[in-house]
Amino acid sequence: MSIRRLPESIVNRIAAGEVVERPASAVKELVENALDAGARHVDVVVRDGGQSLISVSDDGHGIARDELALALERHATSKLPDDDLWSISTLGFRGEALPSIASVSRLTLASRPRGASEGWKIAVEGGRMGGVEPAALTEGTRVEVADLFFATPARLKFLKSPRTELDHAVDWLNRLAMAHPHVAFTLSDGMRTPVRLSPALSRLDRLAQILGRDFAENALPIEAERDGARLSGHASLPTLNRATSCEQYFFVNGRAVRDRQLLGAIRGAYMDFLASDRHPVLALFLDLPSDAVDVNVHPAKTEVRFRDSASVRGLVVGALRHALAAAGHRAATTVAGAALTSFRPGGYGGYSPALAPSRGMAEAAATYQAPLMNAGPSAPPAAPEPNAAAVDQPLGAARCQVHGTYIVAQTADGLVIVDQHAAHERLVYERMKAALANGGIKRQGLLLPEVVELGEAGAARLAERQAELAELGLVLEAFGQGAVVVREVPALLGQADVAGLVRDLADELQEFDQALSLKDRLADVCGTLACHGSVRAGRRLAASEMDALLRQMEVTPHAGQCNHGRPTYVELKLADIERLFGRR
Repeated sequence: MSIRRLPESIVNRIAAGEVVERPASAVKELVENALDAGARHVDVVVRDGGQSLISVSDDGHGIARDELALALERHATSKLPDDDLWSISTLGFRGEALPSIASVSRLTLASRPRGASEGWKIAVEGGRMGGVEPAALTEGTRVEVADLFFATPARLKFLKSPRTELDHAVDWLNRLAMAHPHVAFTLSDGMRTPVRLSPALSRLDRLAQILGRDFAENALPIEAERDGARLSGHASLPTLNRATSCEQYFFVNGRAVRDRQLLGAIRGAYMDFLASDRHPVLALFLDLPSDAVDVNVHPAKTEVRFRDSASVRGLVVGALRHALAAAGHRAATTVAGAALTSFRPGGYGGYSPALAPSRGMAEAAATYQAPLMNAGPSAPPAAPEPNAAAVDQPLGAARCQVHGTYIVAQTADGLVIVDQHAAHERLVYERMKAALANGGIKRQGLLLPEVVELGEAGAARLAERQAELAELGLVLEAFGQGAVVVREVPALLGQADVAGLVRDLADELQEFDQALSLKDRLADVCGTLACHGSVRAGRRLAASEMDALLRQMEVTPHAGQCNHGRPTYVELKLADIERLFGRR
């Protein structure tokens, strides 16, 4: 069979398969064109998930009449003036999006350049271009895409429901909006407007518009530079986390990208603070010289290659760890919000909606109750006043222990409830890390060495890592078939359950990659050691012990969450407590 050149229409449809995977891909490409044109307002309409109509209007600089037809030809672009693929400063540059979309839809491109007295339009149906005609529109550009994929009906079978396709379009518009906080965006489906973003004063304000106020209140600022690369953005406290990584956003030179290496860097930075199935919320913006990154990897432009990927990973991990360390014992405010919500079934403070008191009734009740606050001798004796100096500390002064598990402390403007086991687990863990970094963990010999039965496989796994375990303070050796004898334990653990500790370590070693050293899995091993060496739930503590735990938490990094990302304490302000009782 002889070789022949494919028709231009087939070439365009092949290109469309790479560039326009689904309606959201078309929305992304068209909005990127609007942003490259200097738009300050971008309005998007998506009907039937984008299958019947996608309309993108902007107030950018527009396209001249004699360039409308050229804009619809493959590889025609205004964004590479020097033909230099290593100096790309725009979101688009390949000149493929418009002709690719036009080849599989009925597309109308209308534009009126700034300062022009009239606008013009051109229509394309399945790649067949019509003539240029006058159009009534304001300054800027409007692209309408009707009947997407009508020219390639097989592609329609792969589309999801209109709601799912709309959600994908919303996700891409939000990503672009994060990188351009000064631009206003709207997206509607003809009946509702799921995206309505006014210009933001700052990047954090824009992130709050999209990710919510909870994120803004619990976001750590990220700022770092290395080797000409600058990383900025915001990342959540570990106690504000999600079940998936879908709320992790990465931008490289203003371009939204999906990169497995960056996802791995995030997991590495939060390894000490979150369980493996939990993920932080963040938006990170990496700016680096254009010759240090290749954005011309895929037609969709969502993948990049770094010239020095190790340096980029180090920058991300280092910046996040520095921000987490600076957060100290701070925990997310959402923890207190969740606690308050649990006191309000249905959101009505314990009342059913029909019986919820009016504001006037609540205020009257508060007035009626007020005299009881100053009751005379008949009032029950008050608990002893805590140390005044301790009350002014961030975590307050311990007042009591509840159910042998929770410490209740009074602060200057509220109260704090501490999970004693989770808190002490974090304290022990941080001490172990510091001791290991400073030359090794001190060991304590057992008066009577303890023999632990494990089975042959478990005992063999521990014996193989005997030297590494000794560096972590646990000295053991094989003891016959299927058993080990433990002679020394880390001094920090105190009276630990040695048998339970050894069995848990044997189970964890089964999950480890044999090529990794235990130091590489420090979070897993030290986390297990810390858990077994912490104050257990149910243990009664003296007032001095409770206060000592609070003071240690205040000076220990990351004391706001345990090693699995769960909060170690909940803080309730006095105003929040008063609202529970209708006093505010």
